Amino acid sequence: MKVLAVSGYKPRELGIFSPDAEEITYIKKTIQAKIGGFLEEGLEWVVVSGQPGVEQWTAEVVIELKEEGLNIRLAVLPPFLHQDSIWPDHARERYQKIIAKADYAEAVSKKEYENPGQLRAKNDFIIMKTDALLVLYTEEQPGSPEYYLDAAERKAASGHYPVYRITPDDLQQTVEEEMLRMSDDME
Repeated sequence: MKVLAVSGYKPRELGIFSPDAEEITYIKKTIQAKIGGFLEEGLEWVVVSGQPGVEQWTAEVVIELKEEGLNIRLAVLPPFLHQDSIWPDHARERYQKIIAKADYAEAVSKKEYENPGQLRAKNDFIIMKTDALLVLYTEEQPGSPEYYLDAAERKAASGHYPVYRITPDDLQQTVEEEMLRMSDDME
């Protein structure tokens, strides 16, 4: 696997309403661990659409890994031009910083928002251009990642397309490991 698509919940779907909520730290650490494992297996690119939540946090993780000298690249493929125009300021600022540091950034549709079909086209395009999907999602909590999973299932029906998941158990394990590390640091 050389090219990995990453998606997951938006902040509000996770009950996160602050751009610097503590939960984001644990989500990013979990994403970093997953991507680190894929890097050892030859991962070269991470692809996101740049939407707030898991995709922006993933982009920040990839940028941090690049800054540490790891050989990984980031592509941001928004569904249409100016996708951030209706976002809150903090999400728009985060997105603009990500775009500035991405190795590649280009909208799938060369138009501004016209209809929901552009979102499906973006999902299909990103899945078509990648080798696998990493998604923060659980069936017990329906949400926006379902659309990526639908596209992944369509691609998997005609060939090999693995879907890797970040589960609530993965997140809980990260929290427990961090708590243990912090208590060890205090001793």
